[in-house]
Amino acid sequence: MTLRCGGNGGPYIFVTDSSRTKESAACNTAPPVGLVASAWVSLGEPHDTLRALSRAGEFGTMTTSITSVELNYLVFRYLQESGFTHSAFALGYEAGINKSPIDGNMVPPGALITFVQKGLQFLEMEANLSNSDTDLDEDFSFLQPLDLITKDVHQLRQMVKEKRRILRKEKDKNKENDKEQEGERIRVRDKERHEREKERENDTERAEKDKQREEHNERYMVTDQEDRLNVKQEGNGVSAIKHEGPDPMDISTNLMSQTCQIPSSDVIILEGHTSEVCACAWSPTGSLLASGSGDSTARIWNLSDKSSGSGMQNGLHNVLVLKHVKGRTNEKSKDVTTLDWNGEGTLLATGSYDGQARIWNTNGELRSTLSKHKGPIFSLKWNRKGDYLLTGSCDKTAIVWDVKSEECRQQFEFHSGPTLDVDWRNNVSFATSSTDTMIHVFKIGEFHPIKTFTGHQGEVNCVKWDPTGSLLASCSDDISAKIWSMKYDKYVHDLRQHSKEIYTIRWSPTGPGTNNPNQQLVLASASFDSTVKLWDVEHGKLLSSLNGHREPVYSVAFSPSGEYLASGSLDRSMHVWSLKEGKIVKTYTGNGGIFEVSWNKEGDKIAACFANNTVCVLDFRM
Repeated sequence: MTLRCGGNGGPYIFVTDSSRTKESAACNTAPPVGLVASAWVSLGEPHDTLRALSRAGEFGTMTTSITSVELNYLVFRYLQESGFTHSAFALGYEAGINKSPIDGNMVPPGALITFVQKGLQFLEMEANLSNSDTDLDEDFSFLQPLDLITKDVHQLRQMVKEKRRILRKEKDKNKENDKEQEGERIRVRDKERHEREKERENDTERAEKDKQREEHNERYMVTDQEDRLNVKQEGNGVSAIKHEGPDPMDISTNLMSQTCQIPSSDVIILEGHTSEVCACAWSPTGSLLASGSGDSTARIWNLSDKSSGSGMQNGLHNVLVLKHVKGRTNEKSKDVTTLDWNGEGTLLATGSYDGQARIWNTNGELRSTLSKHKGPIFSLKWNRKGDYLLTGSCDKTAIVWDVKSEECRQQFEFHSGPTLDVDWRNNVSFATSSTDTMIHVFKIGEFHPIKTFTGHQGEVNCVKWDPTGSLLASCSDDISAKIWSMKYDKYVHDLRQHSKEIYTIRWSPTGPGTNNPNQQLVLASASFDSTVKLWDVEHGKLLSSLNGHREPVYSVAFSPSGEYLASGSLDRSMHVWSLKEGKIVKTYTGNGGIFEVSWNKEGDKIAACFANNTVCVLDFRM
């Protein structure tokens, strides 16, 4: 129903179920052609008209008109029912309501309000529908009552059209974002799958080589025993084997393994995860070890009452399982991708593929779930004070969370690609790196980067501040590592000695401002070229290249004393290097690629997480 002006006999109200019926009939023009469901009905008595109007919702095929007498009566009743006695009396006297033939008992209470509401609803329907059938599939747009009263149908339709245009634009934008995020997820999954397939192929190839080597050695021992003894007396075994056996590098590795191999009695194997273990970290204050896996769980292992030994394997009675999904595990959207302890060792933060960060206490209880990211979280760090948690996500943003209030303190949206790594400089400023090749430095409370470093030509995989927060190191798929200073816009040093992508970097806990102030500050870089390189950051020079692995090196970690470096590789081996001697002093070979290695605070244990779903804890006492 809608109010319209003028016509012979005064104002009219039209009631119809058809959105295509126009007010043209009220202006003495013919009704639209083709309208069968709606027709003008001539009713004999005025009160019949009101009765028909009051039941318009029941008789949807009716179109009728109302006279000024009937409208006056409706207004009179409205004034009466609303308590406007004097106004009702004045209108009744001037309009001659007492002479009206309308039977008041037949008009329901609130009739005028009902008719006006129905009219507004009709106007809203009329504005939402047009001659195009495609509009029927659009979302219904609700309009404000004031707009319905003050604007005509054409203006209302323009409003609806604009609303729909904005809505479609938002939907298209959301679809593009969803498509882009899905593309990133697929890219990450494909990369992981490719690496796992490559690892399996390498395992098969190594097994075949080992088998051939064993067969060769057996034949050699049987057929050339006399020659072998002669060679042994001459002290030239390597030269003798060189002609027909494995190449020199394999031999040196085997000889090294025999003398430096960590015995099984010094290894604890922690079992329980049902998918590859991607991350591990020791509590900075105790004997708790945290691990995160693709099985949608993190685990806290209590190693305080354990001593090294093969009898300590598994140890499920001393583990807390932190489930990131209710019910079954191994749900890929809940993969635990990263984790970090706060400085006091009282809280563990985990980042997941579902875009949520979670905070747990040492009893395995979930304290907080932080939800705002729209893509997987790739990196996560506590600040030193422990009041803020920093997360970097595939959604191209970084978020600083207020741990106490469990709310987003500030979200930083400046990268054009997924945020791969984040690292605090101090308690209020931090750096982020991305696939967009850029590095930004932010400060809480500032709405733009306080520094932006450009210079890399590929994805920046990792950023790390030195112990004093003076220098920032970065590494990239462009086969370079770089050293930056807040004092300069360009990098201070460009470190180029690797032959393949550099996956990660670590600063030594040495130099000014550390517990080892008299030792030189060193940067270690690990690459897909199977090497670890040590750099003099003061002069930007290569100190040494550690060439003991045969596959990409995914993780490196310095001992708390700064004297040793542990490295983990897809070749299933973890080496411990003496930085003073530049050689391997301990090594361990597991049954899967190694994704991360971590030292405990005392420096006498090293944890390594493997692709075969296990975590190994190695006793390191020189």
